[in-house]
Amino acid sequence: MFSVVFILWLFQIPSLVCAFNNNQCYYLIREDFHREGDVVLGAFFPVHTYYTIQEIPHSHLIGYYEDYYLQYNFKNYQFVLALLYAIEEINGNPNLLPNISIGFDFYNVRFTEKDILMNTCMWLTAHRRGKVLANYNCKKRNFIAALTGTSWTTSAYIGTLLQLFKFPQLSFGPYDPLLSDRSQYSSLYQMAPKDTSLSLGIVSLLIHFSWSWVGLVLPDDHKGNTILSGFRDEMERKRICIAFVKMIPITWTLYFNKRWKFIDDIQESSANVIIIHGDIDSLQGLMRSIGQKLLTWKVWVMNFEQDVTSHADYFMLDSFHGSLIFTHHYRESFEFTNFIQTVTPYRYPEDIYLPKMWYLFFRCSFSEIDCQPLDNCQANASLNVLPRHVFDVSMSEESYNIYRAVYAVAHGLHEMRLKQVQMQPYENGKEMVFFPWQLNSFLRDIHVRDNMGLYWREKLNEEYNIFNLWNFPKGLGLKKKIGTFSANAPQGKQLSLSEQMIQWPEIFSEIPKSMCSESCGPGFRKATLEGKAVCCYNCIPCAENEISNETDVDQCVKCPESHYANTEKNQCLQKAVSFLAYEDPLGMALTSIALCFSAVTVIVIGVFVKHRDTPIVKANNRTLSYILLITLTFCFLCSLNFIGQPNTATCILQQTTFGVAFTVALATVLAKAITVVIAFKATFPGRMVRWLMVSRAPNYIIPLCTLIQLVLCGIWMATSPPFIDQDDHIEHEHIIILCNKGSALAFHCVLGYHCFLAFGSYTMAFLSRNLPDSFNESKFLSFSMLVFFCVWVTFLPVYHSTKGKIMVAMEVFAIVASSAALLGFVFAPKCYIILLKPEKNSLHRIRDKTNSRKHKSHKTVQKVNLTSMITT
Repeated sequence: MFSVVFILWLFQIPSLVCAFNNNQCYYLIREDFHREGDVVLGAFFPVHTYYTIQEIPHSHLIGYYEDYYLQYNFKNYQFVLALLYAIEEINGNPNLLPNISIGFDFYNVRFTEKDILMNTCMWLTAHRRGKVLANYNCKKRNFIAALTGTSWTTSAYIGTLLQLFKFPQLSFGPYDPLLSDRSQYSSLYQMAPKDTSLSLGIVSLLIHFSWSWVGLVLPDDHKGNTILSGFRDEMERKRICIAFVKMIPITWTLYFNKRWKFIDDIQESSANVIIIHGDIDSLQGLMRSIGQKLLTWKVWVMNFEQDVTSHADYFMLDSFHGSLIFTHHYRESFEFTNFIQTVTPYRYPEDIYLPKMWYLFFRCSFSEIDCQPLDNCQANASLNVLPRHVFDVSMSEESYNIYRAVYAVAHGLHEMRLKQVQMQPYENGKEMVFFPWQLNSFLRDIHVRDNMGLYWREKLNEEYNIFNLWNFPKGLGLKKKIGTFSANAPQGKQLSLSEQMIQWPEIFSEIPKSMCSESCGPGFRKATLEGKAVCCYNCIPCAENEISNETDVDQCVKCPESHYANTEKNQCLQKAVSFLAYEDPLGMALTSIALCFSAVTVIVIGVFVKHRDTPIVKANNRTLSYILLITLTFCFLCSLNFIGQPNTATCILQQTTFGVAFTVALATVLAKAITVVIAFKATFPGRMVRWLMVSRAPNYIIPLCTLIQLVLCGIWMATSPPFIDQDDHIEHEHIIILCNKGSALAFHCVLGYHCFLAFGSYTMAFLSRNLPDSFNESKFLSFSMLVFFCVWVTFLPVYHSTKGKIMVAMEVFAIVASSAALLGFVFAPKCYIILLKPEKNSLHRIRDKTNSRKHKSHKTVQKVNLTSMITT
């Protein structure tokens, strides 16, 4: 029910304005009112402003009367009440300034230097407007100090005049370094604390929400330039970029000429977060224009609270809904709130604003005689029932500074009075005379605690409250505290926020984003664009084996050698150890092939042993055949050393067994080829041939050649033996464990020696290629050596072009293939005759086929006879 009534009340306010603001008393303008006292404070507050119709570009505005447009800022009226509250509290305190009452003269502050100085002169001389007589006070009033604000320009204008008289001046507006210059303003005291950490606090908020692309709107004056420098330094340290900087002229008339250009630039900017820093007086034209333009998709971060009633009416929407506001931390005064509830125009008849508020908001009518409100008002009319956007009963920061300023003057007067009494007691009941300039020394040195427990001169307050403006629907006007910032807190705990309480502009369904470029997610890195800000970049995937597991990183991180980057390139995974294992399909296939050929070789050995007395076995030199078959068995089996996880022993055995076994095999083939050449091609005398054949001299080639290979392998093992090695780069996800050859030169020397033996065997076999058809051993030896050459010549380039397990597999394949070639070409035809054509395996058959050849020379007949001798 309360919500419904409240909303109806909000909707009713515009109609009240239209219905009642046609009364002349409402537009009866007075620039001042007074409250009597023994000493008088001057109060210069901006509560209302009027402009001529020619200055206003919107003639449709309803708030004008005759030839001017009148604007009341009732929220600033709280300044007057804070002054009144402090004075009444002091006047009622018997321990502070006893027998001395404080009064005040209020003057409204306009926005022109002429009017501000005119009001100041009127106060100093106690004259009416237009009748100022310099250096003369016609009413002999005890003026003691002036309270000025809210903008620095107001305080500076008034301070320039008061400085001539060393007149004490207390400014309650935002702190300004220029006003602290004692050479210009020796009698001016600022009540607001310094904004030493405001830029740091705002930047911390930007970092918290990851806003890296923001705009800046500042007043075009010395303070705006100082603020801009501070923001630039903080943002550069935190890698936040400024999308644009708009320096706004501080004069209202000048700003009217340029406002739409500024607003269009802000509207078209890609930055969704705009920082507005200044004071409401110097930026009110900008704020009004933003409200009229209805920029509902921007988040405004400000250091002051905007008057939400002064914008164009878009029913429910408001440009500043969801704004974030930084204010200095101070404790609220509940006594002040209770005081406001008692304020009525009947209690303070001298007040010129209370009747207007009662007329506007509580349906009171004006008396035609003195324009005072009559009694026909709404029941229970009180300021605390007004909506927050119209009048806030909670003490604002400026009101709190006014309260402290009044107490500072009171305590200064009290101490000055005590000191003068001690030096010169009263005589004959005469009152002491106060001179305003005498108060300066006390204001400089005094340290007074007010009843809220804070030093009035404390300017090093590093703590800020963060408020969120709730103005949806428009007219709600709530300001909710959603966090704090304390520069004195430990690093990382300076900013405290309750994100769940924040209401963002209506266009955003979640936390708004404000960045020049979309964030680069894990697996990507930023690449800056030439000529653009560092916040404008492209996202490039991380390079091979590099990762990024955070957003917006400048460089990807390379994975350690023992790890590899996953597909998304956001995590390094441990590489698995890999080698040519027996369980791998390739390793299993090669193992099976090697074992099968070994088994076949053993079977061939069995066949030859079983048929050892047959002519074909004898004709092939049984001893050499047995040696070759046994050696081939070792050749097939030595390939298994290359399969499985390597260790130091297997790495050494791989090369030594391979080198020695193949040397024995090739030396055996060479011995067989030489035997054939001696038997059928030698031109020695018969006795020499018989001796060579009987003494088995060619068989000595095997141990001789093997000894040479053993020497080579010995040198290899002694100087640079093979060792276990790993390769982290061959395969993306694996660490390949393999045997490093140690000395590449020694390895190639072993292979070269094998090729030398093979070439010698091929040469010997080629010389005896035209033997009789009954004995074609040389042709088979030639074919086997040709295949051997093809395998190993092909192996070398392929071996050097592959890496890892494939390289090992290629070597195994070459060993098995070359061994299989020797087995197949040398022994397959003989096994075929022995097992499938036994009728051909007879001495008679061989002799018949040999004798049947025609046109043979005597030399050939001699060789045939020698063959017959060998077979026997």
